[in-house]
Amino acid sequence: MRRKIASLVVLACFATPLADAQSPDEFEVASLKTNASSNGWRGGCHGIDSKSVPDGPQATIPLGRCLISGALLTHLIAIGYGTQVQNIKGGPDWVRDSPRFDVEAKAENTSATAEQLLLMLQNLLADRFRLKLHRETIERPGYALVMAKNGLKLKESSGDGKGLLRITGANIFKPDAIERKNLDQNTITGVRTTISQLANALANLPESGPVIDQTGLTGFYDFRLAWEPGESLSSVLQEQLGLKLVSRKVPVELLVIDSAEQPSKN
Repeated sequence: MRRKIASLVVLACFATPLADAQSPDEFEVASLKTNASSNGWRGGCHGIDSKSVPDGPQATIPLGRCLISGALLTHLIAIGYGTQVQNIKGGPDWVRDSPRFDVEAKAENTSATAEQLLLMLQNLLADRFRLKLHRETIERPGYALVMAKNGLKLKESSGDGKGLLRITGANIFKPDAIERKNLDQNTITGVRTTISQLANALANLPESGPVIDQTGLTGFYDFRLAWEPGESLSSVLQEQLGLKLVSRKVPVELLVIDSAEQPSKN
């Protein structure tokens, strides 16, 4: 079922802007507000080195800012720590249910990198939600991405600019995927993209699971993978890119919520 993204309506403000004197790991100003109108979420952080596309989720986010709407706490954690929602465990029920939140945060300058903004977001979550986490690694059934016997069909990138990786499709997303597009054909488009980034994208598809890169390829590649709904992704990978998915247990890093509190109204 497609998840609709509702218009943003702010119902309650939970926090005042941060103080003017901030550390390099804190936003200059940040607000956290509840959003009771949305049943989906979108947004992210736009650093000076962020990969983005004209119609992607960062297209309307100014440099040096994080703008996120309609997000559960698990969504905010997933963005801040660069993981998938299904790899976040523990915590009270509300972190996966409700309320949802809007975040508007601005770094002191527009030259902040994506990594710096995400660290600021991590610190914001720790402060406003009293969030405490730890990491665990487990093994799960998944896939290794390897080179197929028919030979590699990827084009090595000749450019040296910013890369991008975009997933579009009608029904290919697990719940809570960051970027949603509704098209008749499923596609993964990469420009100056690593195979590890492709493996992470494949892990977000509903017919997949955890995916690790075991190709040994270290370069940057340009490609477009396209398949019709119902078509085997594994077969398409071999035919179009010369890669394949092999079933095996793979290590998966989990983020475990030790404690979290809902922000108090001011």
